[in-house]
Amino acid sequence: MAFPIENMKLVAKGEGQSSLAFGGQAVIEGVMIRSKRHVVICVRQPDDEILTKVEEIKSISERHKVLRLPFLRGIIALFETLYLGVKVLQFSANANLEEEEKLNTKEMVLTFAVALALAIFLFSILPFILTNFLNISGMVFYVVEGVIRLAILLLYLTSVSLIGEFTRIFQYHGAEHTAINAYEAGVELSVSNAKGFSRFHPRCGTSFILIIALISILLFSIMPDLGFFMKIAYRILLIPVIGTLSYEILKLSDKYKKSKIMQILVAPGLGLQYLTTRKPDEEMVEVALEAVKKVKRLAESARAR
Repeated sequence: MAFPIENMKLVAKGEGQSSLAFGGQAVIEGVMIRSKRHVVICVRQPDDEILTKVEEIKSISERHKVLRLPFLRGIIALFETLYLGVKVLQFSANANLEEEEKLNTKEMVLTFAVALALAIFLFSILPFILTNFLNISGMVFYVVEGVIRLAILLLYLTSVSLIGEFTRIFQYHGAEHTAINAYEAGVELSVSNAKGFSRFHPRCGTSFILIIALISILLFSIMPDLGFFMKIAYRILLIPVIGTLSYEILKLSDKYKKSKIMQILVAPGLGLQYLTTRKPDEEMVEVALEAVKKVKRLAESARAR
């Protein structure tokens, strides 16, 4: 399964296309690119044709101004990202399955629920349990827990990158970054032009994962000590709070992205992309560019009305 949280990246404004804003996500054999109003999913099918799906979106925060306030907007963005992530993954998976193998919504939700529960256990509960075996306390405990959490994440990413299907998803992740980097540079969106651009992107959701790790250390360290099981409950119940705090910091990093200090702070996220991206082939870049060009045309059309 790809990572819906990848779509959590800020919908970034291109330097050469300053009024249009895009974000994206790698999916199974394809790429999703979104603007403020549209989602475009392009998937390479077994017959080598590119299947494209377009969907108009409207955030609930656009209908209620109060939901656009700092911190509230992060919670909305988190849940909308997860919802959208499940939908695009279902579409991309079904595009490469025979009719009798296609996943229905119930099966996809169940699969995602299991994956989410496993992620919560691996990255929230297990690090706490392992740290409890060490004879440490105070701030050191939370720092060590954070280090163990990152170690589990790195081990997980390294392991899944060896699986063929995940390797291709990571290549499409690289293709997504390549296409968006080419778009932001303002060059003609052709494969020959785009393939020279980096597979890394400073506003990738991978940086969001590292921010979450740091926020977790700070937040858990100030929570009252109400016993072992309550500490585990904190690590589950505070996930939305950690997510929205991290979202605000990610927005801040985008606002001051030209700052030398901010570039140093986001550097670890770029380093982590060595694990979450792979060099894409030309066919993958073609798929990503198709999604970017389609969403660009839709955004320009909407703006012209």
